[in-house]
Amino acid sequence: MCGGFKISPLLQEKMVYAGHLASYEKGVEALERMCHVKVSRAQLNRVTDYYGKQLASTANEERNLKPVLEKEYLYVEADASMVLTRDGDPRWKEVKLGRLFNSSDCLRIDGKPSIIKHSQYVAHMGDHASFIKKMDPLIESFGSLKERLVFISDGATWIRNWIEDSFSDATSILDFYHAGQYLYEYAHSVYPQDEKEAKQWAEEQKKLLLESKLPAVMENIRKLSPRSKAGKKILTYYAENRRRMDYKKYLSMGARIIGSGAIESAHRTVIQARMKLSGQRGSKRGAQNMLNLRVAAMNHRWDKVIQMVGSPKSIAA
Repeated sequence: MCGGFKISPLLQEKMVYAGHLASYEKGVEALERMCHVKVSRAQLNRVTDYYGKQLASTANEERNLKPVLEKEYLYVEADASMVLTRDGDPRWKEVKLGRLFNSSDCLRIDGKPSIIKHSQYVAHMGDHASFIKKMDPLIESFGSLKERLVFISDGATWIRNWIEDSFSDATSILDFYHAGQYLYEYAHSVYPQDEKEAKQWAEEQKKLLLESKLPAVMENIRKLSPRSKAGKKILTYYAENRRRMDYKKYLSMGARIIGSGAIESAHRTVIQARMKLSGQRGSKRGAQNMLNLRVAAMNHRWDKVIQMVGSPKSIAA
């Protein structure tokens, strides 16, 4: 009766693993083919959801990254994406995801995007204040890193305010991809009939940004069409983030990362690969329970599930 289910602890652990990895239909098929055990989709759902719920208080309580040494940097990236549920209106709910990794765990091979060997993930469906409460203890556990604590994010106000309020000594970087996207959008508004001219102008400004010549870029924008809606938009965006755009400096620090590719990749692997499948939707509560399991697996802490399955504490009253 472990967990209130008339299922052996070993099979329960296999069921939870199959349930968190793919759709319940695929999980049922995998269990039958690999373990020669037939379970229903409803059984797999109940067992998986139960242990996901049990992980709520412990999914993010332990750090799995090594301490940051004197010449190393700790990178923190955070972003949000949407998951479809069957609860309330709107049914699309925002999931906030955080990823932490050490500069020494970033490998570059032949100029390709960095490969990150070890990361820690935090996921929360709901408001940013609750997400921050989960992130802060993990970040603070590394001690005072000052500028060696590096945040990379887009221009979201809540992220910028969080960094300024809680980690004012940290290095905060505006994701270079987002900064560049604003240039392309603006260039297309100025040269709507000339794709080549728009691209060339935007590329020239990006080179200036990489040299930390933001004032020159803003002046070039003013020369073209400063009073247009697109001109006001990009100038306001750059003015609000000017302290986060010293890219020449950032490229000389740590792992020399200035983009948010790590968190975008994390959204695909942690959330979308399991929770944005065709035709899939569940309750908000069930979605958070699944996130707990996904995070535990990605953080290499599946032992938490194994311990709960075999622990007397997991037996329902």
